[in-house]
Amino acid sequence: MPRFSVIVPAYKVQAYLHECLDSVLSQSYPDLELIVVDDCSPDASGAIIDEYAARDARVRAVHLPRNEGLGGARNAGLAQVRGDYLVFLDSDDTLTPDALRAIADRIKETGEPDVLVYDHARTYWTGEVVRDKSTPLLTEQGPAPFRLADRPGLLRVLMVAWNKAYRREFVERAEFAFPSGYYEDTPWTYPVLMAAETIATLDRVCVHYRQRRRGSILGTTSRKHFDIFEQYDRVFAYVDARPELARWRPVLFRRMIDHFSTVFTKRDRLPRGTRAEFLRRARAHCRRYRTPGAPVTLRTRLRHALVQRGLHRTYRTLLLARTARGRTLKAAAGLTRALKAAALQLHYRIQLCLPVRADRAVFSAYWGRGHGCNPGALEAAFRTHAQHIRTAWIAGPEHHHTVPPGTRRLRPGTAAYWTALARSKYLVNNVNFDRRLRKRPGQVFVQTQHGTPLKHMGLDLQERPAAARGTDFAELLRGVDKWDYVLSANRHTTLTWERVYPGRYTTLEYGYPRNDVFQRATSADVTRLREQLGIPEGTVAILYAPTHRDHHRTQRPVLDLDRVLRRLGPRFVILARAHYWHDGPLTESTQSARVIDVSAHPSVESLCLASDVLVTDYSSIMFDYANLDRPIVVHIEDREAYEASRGSYFDLRTFPPGAVARSEDELIDIFATGHWRGSRSAQLRAAFRERFCPYDDGRAAKRVVRHVVLGESERLAAFTPLGERHPVPSAASTLARSPLATIPHPSSPPPITESH
Repeated sequence: MPRFSVIVPAYKVQAYLHECLDSVLSQSYPDLELIVVDDCSPDASGAIIDEYAARDARVRAVHLPRNEGLGGARNAGLAQVRGDYLVFLDSDDTLTPDALRAIADRIKETGEPDVLVYDHARTYWTGEVVRDKSTPLLTEQGPAPFRLADRPGLLRVLMVAWNKAYRREFVERAEFAFPSGYYEDTPWTYPVLMAAETIATLDRVCVHYRQRRRGSILGTTSRKHFDIFEQYDRVFAYVDARPELARWRPVLFRRMIDHFSTVFTKRDRLPRGTRAEFLRRARAHCRRYRTPGAPVTLRTRLRHALVQRGLHRTYRTLLLARTARGRTLKAAAGLTRALKAAALQLHYRIQLCLPVRADRAVFSAYWGRGHGCNPGALEAAFRTHAQHIRTAWIAGPEHHHTVPPGTRRLRPGTAAYWTALARSKYLVNNVNFDRRLRKRPGQVFVQTQHGTPLKHMGLDLQERPAAARGTDFAELLRGVDKWDYVLSANRHTTLTWERVYPGRYTTLEYGYPRNDVFQRATSADVTRLREQLGIPEGTVAILYAPTHRDHHRTQRPVLDLDRVLRRLGPRFVILARAHYWHDGPLTESTQSARVIDVSAHPSVESLCLASDVLVTDYSSIMFDYANLDRPIVVHIEDREAYEASRGSYFDLRTFPPGAVARSEDELIDIFATGHWRGSRSAQLRAAFRERFCPYDDGRAAKRVVRHVVLGESERLAAFTPLGERHPVPSAASTLARSPLATIPHPSSPPPITESH
């Protein structure tokens, strides 16, 4: 008997059905049966279902002789189930990777509850993925399992059948079934939650809920939306037949009015000329089931009053008034912004007429993000070695906490911001400032850049439209013409920058200031950072930092981090760092406490120091990390696609900083066998450091300040040779030289890199 019975009703979904079924059958938890119900679909859905049933014994095809609707199709699937738990999935939606494993683990952890409620995310045709707003209601903190009375807020979670797993014996004993018609989830979900003796929650996105542009049932204009009244008749009939459930009537009454209001206000649901009839029916239901007691806000109270009284014209008038008010406010806000922008530009022009202040320097990084990278290290060096210079940092208010005391904080777009750009002698950034910046005689622009280039940059993107994304290359070169100095960490970087960013600037081959900390940090610093990040003592911390993919519209995790950790065992943890272009964590699907999301951490240098090994792909972080002389593993599973869309300046397979993995399994093998820190990896890293780390000896920032500000370019100290540098060792360097993994070693070593 399988652990899960997954029921998928199918009707007119041939374009999405493959993806749906594949998401179930590819689950890492294979103990399931997949019951797919062809609801007499006129397209190829039935044939697709039969193809899957022929290929996989876990798939059972059910063909209905006539169209029964979503409720009837689900009931047909219920009649076939054999699993311990039931999971419903609509045929245009998908399960997220490892969802069933996470559900199974939580079920076991909470003592086999009657119902397990889990989270979902909406996915849009644009590629955007948005997690549901009810996430806080699904917290796993507190006792579990529980009853609905202990956490009544669960009634505010989306009332659908597919965000829960149900114990089959509970469903059969209570004889639950779906009614016909639209909104069939309503008389299923409310009774199920009220009747359940034990409920648990799973704070994890397990379903991707597809938001189709056209074709969804609830987005179809039809009188079938009037079915909602019969569905709530069924809900209240269930409650009335069970006096012990009377306490839920006030909440259900409020939810019913909210639901009626939602249907009424959606433009694409009710046919023309039926809105007044809908409100009359809603008024009748409100009078029939009226149960005061549930608290409502003032705004909600007005909406409820309009529904309860069936005031169609009043409701429509208020909706039109609200729409008109919104448009008026939007127009007024636009006019206000335009006037403000004009006033600021006038202020800027006035400031340009005033003298440049030789004792002022303004810094920024990554388009107004926090204090960090090369500009951050230079700002600190200005305060140390050029104390007569007053510094300011440009960042959004959400990043001001990263700016150190004594440094002025500036918000982009303010009068103080434009004053600083107009009158500060020194302008320091790792990207360009506002394109409206007018660089004046006497101003010095230091372009620090933010990494050694592996992927194509600058003018080389003219042949890479996917990566260029509409870049105005003429504007790019106008920005380059404002640069006075450009920093470089090695000869490869110098030659690349001068070709792809041609200009009259001076290149300073002094190393990258952000890497100075690697030569100054101590073992005590490493210990402190690991404690702050919550890295358990005695574990190997893998910093996973992939780069942005130009050929993807949205960020997609290349590695299954949960699977990697399951295979490697408890001695490994992963610090997951998303690229700065992406908001939010690298992945939302992880259930392991050993995956620590560090995407929002303000200092990538601190993460490097805290880790023991780097796993990356095409990110420039590998060149910086090499200065620590710690192991690096390169994962380039999608190399062909990346090369086609972005391109690179050399083949990582022929000159890697360490072991190279071409698949997730190879990556796991590299760690399991210990090759990640073996002698071959050390040899590759040494050659890589020789080529790309000649100047990063811990004094880059000081050299830049002495050259640019103090004019001491002739008296700069010689670079410390690589052999004489002693970066702080990693915490894992003292652990036993064993693979530290729990999986059997392969019979032959995995490929580490191609021969030179």
